[in-house]
Amino acid sequence: MIVARQKPIEEVLEFVQGYEKILIAGCNECVTVCEAGGQKEVGLLGAALRLYFLNRGRSVQVSEVMAERQCEAEFVLPLEDLVRSHDAVVSLACGAGVQFLAERFMGVPILPGVDTVFMGVTEERGVWSERCQGCGQCVLASTGGICPVTRCSKRMLNGPCGGSTGGHCEINKEIDCGWQLIIDRLKNLGQLQRYEAIAPIKDWSRERSGGPRKVFKKDWSE
Repeated sequence: MIVARQKPIEEVLEFVQGYEKILIAGCNECVTVCEAGGQKEVGLLGAALRLYFLNRGRSVQVSEVMAERQCEAEFVLPLEDLVRSHDAVVSLACGAGVQFLAERFMGVPILPGVDTVFMGVTEERGVWSERCQGCGQCVLASTGGICPVTRCSKRMLNGPCGGSTGGHCEINKEIDCGWQLIIDRLKNLGQLQRYEAIAPIKDWSRERSGGPRKVFKKDWSE
């Protein structure tokens, strides 16, 4: 899932200065799971903004709404009348959702209420860790299901660097060496021969270096 974290309230307050009607829009998908932009967070931010303006003697309308997803038109377009009746929207969706709202509602400022961090997994309640960078050419079949692009701090593709010590990364001793994880996993699978094979040069043009990417499903787009 996409993992995000709430922006500091001070940053949000800086964004919304000068607006008299503010809509806070949450999302029921990833940001709800990682507790950054769901119904609870929308309510807390709304209460914080109302209290802030009340204490300063300002009559600012702060409204709240939840969308099933902010990255799909079928869930966004029904919000049009509500969005356009406000001076600005604080979106608690990921960066994709914020941009999608901005594209659909030209003329209405769409402001980010969270920082989008990475694609990851839930380790335990309140702990999420990165697992994928969307590099566009997945190598997990060769590395035991552990991503060297994400789990190796240097994105090494043919084994660990010389700084790996005791199974830990030289950049941060609290981080497991990604390649140690891969080797241990391949041993467990009885596939250590995969580690001995030289990985071909990765096509990094499939990553962000080629600019914003699109995916087309042929039978849908015809």
